[in-house]
Amino acid sequence: MNDVTIGYNDEEVRNKKVVCGVLGILLGAFGIHKFVLGYTSTGVIMLLVTLLTFGVGAAVMYVIGLIEGITYLLKTEREFYETYMANEKNWF
Repeated sequence: MNDVTIGYNDEEVRNKKVVCGVLGILLGAFGIHKFVLGYTSTGVIMLLVTLLTFGVGAAVMYVIGLIEGITYLLKTEREFYETYMANEKNWF
């Protein structure tokens, strides 16, 4: 058994993938999808850029969230788990 498969739960991964994908598409500028994945520092960065630039940075953060949300939804459950849950890839 390889290290990446330890702790793999198909239903949990599927639910998290869908939730993160939808949140990334709808609320990507606020980084909510990052908090769901457990990437607190990355989520805080996205949230602060959006809030501290009075919405100007929100456009950039929204595009990043949109791309990430679509990417999450296009990956298989196994790819999503390996990339974002097991290996913790923060961006894209």
